[in-house]
Amino acid sequence: MIRVLVADDDPLIRSGLRALLAAEADIAVVGEAADGRDAVAQAGRLRPDVILMDVRMPVLDGAAATRQIVARSPRPRVLVLTTFDADAVVDAALGAGADGFLLKRVGAEQLVAGIRTVAAGDALVAPQVTRRLLSTLRHRTGTPLADPLTDREADVLRALAAGLSNEEIAGTLRVSAETVKSHVKRILAKLGVRDRTQAVVWAYRTGFVP
Repeated sequence: MIRVLVADDDPLIRSGLRALLAAEADIAVVGEAADGRDAVAQAGRLRPDVILMDVRMPVLDGAAATRQIVARSPRPRVLVLTTFDADAVVDAALGAGADGFLLKRVGAEQLVAGIRTVAAGDALVAPQVTRRLLSTLRHRTGTPLADPLTDREADVLRALAAGLSNEEIAGTLRVSAETVKSHVKRILAKLGVRDRTQAVVWAYRTGFVP
């Protein structure tokens, strides 16, 4: 069962998300938060698997709340769900350590699939946001890695940037899922990032993904 905390300052949106997710046998909404500070507190108390996090909330915004939540160990996965897709919002959310980013206009099936995706440990960025990353980050360059990626690690990182799950990468590269996990772990260490989403952002920001 995937335990979900809904953090949004709009009570209608919170109730709508709760009703939508109630139809899923493998998902349970365990709590709601109306602002970022409450989301941080409830994340610690309820220990959800996934937090649906709005960005613009009172008291403490979603990006700041996400930064506090992901600093804990163990910590839940954070799926940002917002009406805003401006570059600054995307950068703030992903930079804070969010595991995924979806717009509120996505369909119910996409939302449910997104929750399952981040709960399984994979990164998720809405196609509209991916296009923004491509257009705004492609020209940026980064510091060369002290420990360069191997050819196979580079293949895995490209697959991550393409949105593939561990199982899909394993099938594409004809290796086991455990081998993929090992590659991902080494990639994160070499890039100096904390999770898959940050690795994808690095790939776009540095121009690693053409």
